[in-house]
Amino acid sequence: MSPAAVPLLSIPVGVVVERRKAASQWADFIWRTVGVLPGEPEMEAWTVLREQDDVTLFYVGSALVDLYRSETERYRENLASGVPSIWVVMSPSEGERPYAVTAATADPAEGESFTEAASNLVEPVPMPEIIRDAIARFIAGQHVEREEFFKRERGRADPEALARRLQRGRDE
Repeated sequence: MSPAAVPLLSIPVGVVVERRKAASQWADFIWRTVGVLPGEPEMEAWTVLREQDDVTLFYVGSALVDLYRSETERYRENLASGVPSIWVVMSPSEGERPYAVTAATADPAEGESFTEAASNLVEPVPMPEIIRDAIARFIAGQHVEREEFFKRERGRADPEALARRLQRGRDE
């Protein structure tokens, strides 16, 4: 594994999911991630947090928000967006629980990439202030401004010069 692929900081979060009774003949429930808790709560996965009418909130487990030096620009954009978010990915699960926590990220591009698997539930949820502060400190300590990429234009090929070079190679 290359050093660039190793996170420099991992922030644990607990994931909270809502199950809502569906008004559909094709699905019994609608599932969506509604928040993350800082740290790893000391409770079993799939603990019911609240039941009210047709809505139940569950603590479904924990995940790590891994931070990489190479992604500080994206984290900075996330924090500056006005609505800093953590993207939580839930994947269908075999067994008695319908979903499992797959990932959590503060990188908007990575979060968006998880939507490519149509079966995943991917939700951006509000980033708790304590996590926002930790990410801001990470950016302050790790961010390196990169020079703007400048694409050079190639010069046009001179067909006459190519022809002379080919002719010279045959004469020798």
